[in-house]
Amino acid sequence: MVNLKKYAGKMYVALIAFLLYAPLLILIVCSFNDSKARTVWGGFTFHWYVDLFQNEEVLLAVKTSLLLTASAALIAMVLGTLACVGMSAMGKKSKTVLQSVTNIPLLNADIVTGIAIMLLCVHFLSLGFCSVLIAHVTLGIPYVILNVMPKLQQVNKSIYEAALDLGASHVYAFVKVVLPEILPGIVSGFFFAFTVSMDDFVITYFTKGAGMNTISTMLYQQLRRGINPEMYALSTLLLLTILLLLGMINHLSASKNNREVDY
Repeated sequence: MVNLKKYAGKMYVALIAFLLYAPLLILIVCSFNDSKARTVWGGFTFHWYVDLFQNEEVLLAVKTSLLLTASAALIAMVLGTLACVGMSAMGKKSKTVLQSVTNIPLLNADIVTGIAIMLLCVHFLSLGFCSVLIAHVTLGIPYVILNVMPKLQQVNKSIYEAALDLGASHVYAFVKVVLPEILPGIVSGFFFAFTVSMDDFVITYFTKGAGMNTISTMLYQQLRRGINPEMYALSTLLLLTILLLLGMINHLSASKNNREVDY
């Protein structure tokens, strides 16, 4: 009976892993398929990768997406971190209210957020890169707060106050004492904001205006006439890039933990 339960547990985990990763494997296989038909194997080829780097429309959409997501993630990281510092100095009731307010973009439907920001930008700005940037920063700040706030609550305030008593300014004490402790949360918040911004379609669609395309909106346009296999190649490259970044982050985290244990 024990072996049966153990076997069933392994089968369950294997099934979940298959459901999660089988679509990604199919995507990778299609990017090397010489045939445009997904159900027909036409032979192994790098043709779609070559065409990808020769397609100016796709490259422009990739450039726009990377610039947009990086800018939005950086701004959200700074504003979210400052918001956490400000909320940590508030009273319990005010802090709870403000945290609830910052969670609204997480709980709200993307279509509602997209239309609201579109109406706001139409009155004060023209729809374009700036309006999408504002929308993505609004979407990313709550994720930064969710990652930074727990780290900030773990900081020993006595060390910070001791630095002030020894003559350090508030800024210097924050940079030297608090910032190193919450840095992992800040980095995690940045990557969360970056991923959410790169993945978003609905909010981008309502706020981008004419003449601007990101990867998600370009894919939506191609759905009506059939997805070009070049997009399979692009998606595979994005997937491999994400896996590489995750590997680097895990390696750096493991190295840091080993140094702390040795110390």
